Amino acid sequence: MSAVPQATGGRPARAAAPAAPARGGVVARLASRAASGGTRVFLVLAAAFWLLPTIGLLASSFLAPGDLSSGGWWQVLTAPARLTTENYAHLLSDERITRSLVSTVLITVPATLLVLALGAFAGYAFAWLEFPGRDALFLVVVALLVVPVQVALIPVSELFGAIGLFETTAGVVVFHTAFGLPFAVFLLRNFFAEIPRELLEAARLDGAGELRLFARVVLPLGGPAIASLGIFQFLWVWNDMLVALVFADSTRPPITVALQQQVRQFGNNIDVLAPGAFISMVVPLVVFFAFQRQFVSGVLAGAIK
Repeated sequence: MSAVPQATGGRPARAAAPAAPARGGVVARLASRAASGGTRVFLVLAAAFWLLPTIGLLASSFLAPGDLSSGGWWQVLTAPARLTTENYAHLLSDERITRSLVSTVLITVPATLLVLALGAFAGYAFAWLEFPGRDALFLVVVALLVVPVQVALIPVSELFGAIGLFETTAGVVVFHTAFGLPFAVFLLRNFFAEIPRELLEAARLDGAGELRLFARVVLPLGGPAIASLGIFQFLWVWNDMLVALVFADSTRPPITVALQQQVRQFGNNIDVLAPGAFISMVVPLVVFFAFQRQFVSGVLAGAIK
């Protein structure tokens, strides 16, 4: 038999009363749910408000010029039959626009690949190779991050004019590569430096040279960072207008310059600019969603480290 608890003085103690449910805990949970629900509603409304101009531009790209002049883009909500693809057909039939799209690809792809290749080699060298002046040279690379593009336009224009690269596709590629390399080297060097030294030493003990070590060990581990850098570089070059306006061939300008020239010739020609803007957005969106998983992995890896 279990012993009866005794109180002071020999009297049996009363059984403990069951604990009452904590009102504070229930109220806190309800307040937390209400706050999270309100936060979600706020974020949805903020995102919708942020995307409203883009949605309006998309709707305007599918409206005929006469419908655009007679009313706003919101008329598609009440009269969806007015939507048409004539603007896109007219724009894509323009040889100047198609040439500008090809020129944009010929500039963006080499500028991105060169930055990735040279940045990866230089990042590995600064992270794991010993050579005289390594730290000082890396400080110079970091210092180049603060140099604005506008400062280099005039001296680089004179240099390109002297060597025959002014108003050429190659000149634009060289300019974008040169200004993209400092950030690429800085980013990849810091990422490669986090690779465990034991892993590299084990590969060296197995007889791997530096080039094989770089290709078989470092590049696979640095894939997320390289993919993130590639997305950023591709978007920067594709959407650039200043460098292309100064250095690109005026007869075959990139899409950003071609659209700017449409504004200069015809004013605010929204039936031309709206479809042109969305055509120029398609390729960056495809690239981003194609490498979205690697981009998120690279961001998370950098946050954890």
